[in-house]
Amino acid sequence: MSATLYQQIQQFYDASSGLWEQVWGEHMHHGYYGVDGSQTKDRRQAQIDLIEELLNWAGVQTAENILDVGCGIGGSSLYLANKFNARATGITLSPVQAKRAAERAQQAGLSARSQFLVADAQAMPFADNSFDLVWSLESGEHMPDKTKFMQECYRVLKPGGTLIMVTWCHRPTDDTPLTADEQKHLQDIYRVYCLPYVISLPEYEAIAYQLPLNNVRTADWSQAVAPFWNVVIDSAFTPQALWGLLNAGWTTIQGALSLGLMRRGYERGLVRFGLLCGNK
Repeated sequence: MSATLYQQIQQFYDASSGLWEQVWGEHMHHGYYGVDGSQTKDRRQAQIDLIEELLNWAGVQTAENILDVGCGIGGSSLYLANKFNARATGITLSPVQAKRAAERAQQAGLSARSQFLVADAQAMPFADNSFDLVWSLESGEHMPDKTKFMQECYRVLKPGGTLIMVTWCHRPTDDTPLTADEQKHLQDIYRVYCLPYVISLPEYEAIAYQLPLNNVRTADWSQAVAPFWNVVIDSAFTPQALWGLLNAGWTTIQGALSLGLMRRGYERGLVRFGLLCGNK
């Protein structure tokens, strides 16, 4: 990972994670609003529902040693560790996130079976065949080399283990290439959220088969999660959030002012919420 991008991502999450937790809580990912996105529910419940729906979709009923790639402040890691009575390891580029995740683990009584490290997902500090569940929820979009990232997830996965990867994608381009306007829209998203680029779900699927991952399945849940951005926009402009934004710095303010980019991306079918799972 280039030093510049690494630093940008680290600084973005160092600056914004405290405000996100204050306003939204520990889960730094989309929520699930039913298959067609029509369900109305508490925003935190929607985020928990996403985790449960993903486990159900991938057929994961047990896990002993879990890796959360791009763990944020430990929302998914600790939820999964508690649910499965498992050991969980989370990695992030943000020292602020890793420290907060460790604090939250202590508060939850899960310190003995969890750890949070500052590490590069494209060069993980783990032995081959270490984890029976590798979980990557909205981190793949930050990876400058998607193939290397998936190779690393595969490398640390135990034989028979499951990889669940959920990531921002752009629409498939097999039939119609991205237009100049679509490319500009994506570039605006990349700049605001510190992304090198995104690819389509079929491209991720092709990488998965090359690994080679077995029993590969994919799904597009864009409709199910799209309402999330309206909820985020509504919550970003409360007095509490606005005060927090002023204290969080320009990159966080810019991210808040650009929330409509993601909403419009979903509305026009350009931004997609892609799922992939498989076994080693």
